[in-house]
Amino acid sequence: MTAIMHHAPLLDFHPDTESFLDDVLHGLSLAPKTLPCKYFYDEEGSRLFDEICGLEEYYPTRTETALMEAHAGEMATLLGRDVVLVEYGSGSSTKSRILLDNLPDLEAYVPIDISREHLCRSADCLACEYAGLPVHPVCADYTAPFRLPTFGRGNARWSVYFPGSTIGNFHRPEAVRFLRQIARVVGPGGALLIGVDLRKDTQVLEAAYNDRRGVTAAFNMNLLRRINRELGADFNLDRFRHHAFYNEDRGRIEMHLQSLANQTVRIDRDDVSFSEGETIFTECSYKYSLEGFAGLAAEAGFTVRRVWTDAARLFSVQYLVATKVDQPPERPYQHGGVT
Repeated sequence: MTAIMHHAPLLDFHPDTESFLDDVLHGLSLAPKTLPCKYFYDEEGSRLFDEICGLEEYYPTRTETALMEAHAGEMATLLGRDVVLVEYGSGSSTKSRILLDNLPDLEAYVPIDISREHLCRSADCLACEYAGLPVHPVCADYTAPFRLPTFGRGNARWSVYFPGSTIGNFHRPEAVRFLRQIARVVGPGGALLIGVDLRKDTQVLEAAYNDRRGVTAAFNMNLLRRINRELGADFNLDRFRHHAFYNEDRGRIEMHLQSLANQTVRIDRDDVSFSEGETIFTECSYKYSLEGFAGLAAEAGFTVRRVWTDAARLFSVQYLVATKVDQPPERPYQHGGVT
């Protein structure tokens, strides 16, 4: 039986296999070797990440969720009426529901995620749960150019919701460029509601990325499993291990996959050699002070207008307004395609 789709037709800009292969081969040719963290999120990777969010050691999700539950009404008031809410990296849209419950006059909700199957299931659930809310899913790598849908009414205020600690996955120059792109999406006076992880005790940080059940390790290793499946590689997963630690000098968690032996891996028609102990850098997660993130936001054209933190200052949700929007010759994010 064919499933009934309740949301608007999917705008699909999912990266193709050739792009995936090019990115993998390029990353593994670098020193140190690296793989883009966006490729974590196939269907299994998305499922594992949802599981991570419920782990005892993983404080960001429960802390941010508590902040949303306590302050969503104020956040909604700041966002205002007739809003088109765009969520980057929507996943299961769990925290989004808290916001949607407080935005009854929402013009539309646009979830963006790179995992197509996960996105469609989530969008369908939301369209059923929030009758009358236009849900327009976009499958895309949101760090690359893609189109956003347009809508019939022209007076809507475009706002972006970027929860979690995903901004920490960008090195500073990349974070500035990415936030500038968001400023161009929302336009002058447009809003960004963003989750920002804060600096804290090293033990708390390292425990969050090395859980006792090994779910984060499985999430990291799934990247090699995906490369094997989709690119015809022959990674022996028993010859790699998950390795995550806090780099205090750089203020970031680093996740690596470490080779346990001298070995050669075949990927498509290329051979990639690894020495024992060599790592593949798969993800960073920068942790910010409130002052440090305000400086980053200002460099990108945003002003921080409101900050909510928990009592222990583990995490923050911040409301930013675009005060300086530069328009490049070709806009990296274009509205169009749905009327």
